[in-house]
Amino acid sequence: MSQVAANPAPGARDAISRAARRRPSAVLIEFGLLLAAVSSILITAGIVYVLFSESIPFFRAVPLWEFLTDSQWTPLFDDKHFGILPLVCGTLTTTGIALLVALPLGTIIAIWLSDFARPGIRETVKPILELLSAVPTVVFGYFAIQFVSPALGRIIPDLPLFNVLAAGIVMGIMIVPYISSLSEDAMRAVPMLLREGSYGMGANRLTTAIRVVFPASLSGVGAAYTLAISRAVGETMIVAIAAGMQPTLTLDPTSQAQTVTAYIVQVSMGDLPHGSLEYQTIFAAGLTLFVMTLGFNLLSVALRRRFRQVY
Repeated sequence: MSQVAANPAPGARDAISRAARRRPSAVLIEFGLLLAAVSSILITAGIVYVLFSESIPFFRAVPLWEFLTDSQWTPLFDDKHFGILPLVCGTLTTTGIALLVALPLGTIIAIWLSDFARPGIRETVKPILELLSAVPTVVFGYFAIQFVSPALGRIIPDLPLFNVLAAGIVMGIMIVPYISSLSEDAMRAVPMLLREGSYGMGANRLTTAIRVVFPASLSGVGAAYTLAISRAVGETMIVAIAAGMQPTLTLDPTSQAQTVTAYIVQVSMGDLPHGSLEYQTIFAAGLTLFVMTLGFNLLSVALRRRFRQVY
């Protein structure tokens, strides 16, 4: 036995030698993966550092309470007000409209692709949907003011050309592929045994898809929803072109509004001197947007953990 253990068979020796030869490349790959993970953490930390360090001079001049509660945002006018609420309301309104369009539409498409579409149709429709996410957002913005807003104007009297409703609808169309594609992948990953068990209990395909497959894939579907929400909150060009660029504190979708990202674009393209209080407002607005997105992601993580425990 000791001789056998000390002298492995020729096949085992070959396997050991191959493993030894592969080890340097495996170490190199492992190091590359570690470097990628660490670099992403460092980049995120750098972004947070820049936002906080550039926002500190702004909050020394503008009290945090005034920044969070003032109902006017006019840092570029003579009568200066630094209340972020109008920009937050514009961001949440456009995001809410986009989600009302994208969540049901993207989920229905995902369920259809996962459990009802034939393989050939699925392989054709899914790439076409994913191509929609490759369209430049500036094209979506001009589509909103050239087609969607005039069409809505025929239904809603006195609707201005630039409005939150048109921007939100087009933004919802833009993020449908994020929801449908990722949700369909999550639903396809559900074991076939669950579907077969549901069929064995007498359920039809629609009941199985809605009451078995969808709940079982909620973790992946929730990740798709989170990505869509973050994409909508951070969208810039559609709202900059179609929403009106007027920071008004309103939740009326038929009015004009300005989002946080649209304001950052407006100031970044201007001639404000670097280091001035007006210029520093873009970092305060960016920090607000970062906190909003972080909150949505933390909420999504909590929901995914809860549903993962349930199902």
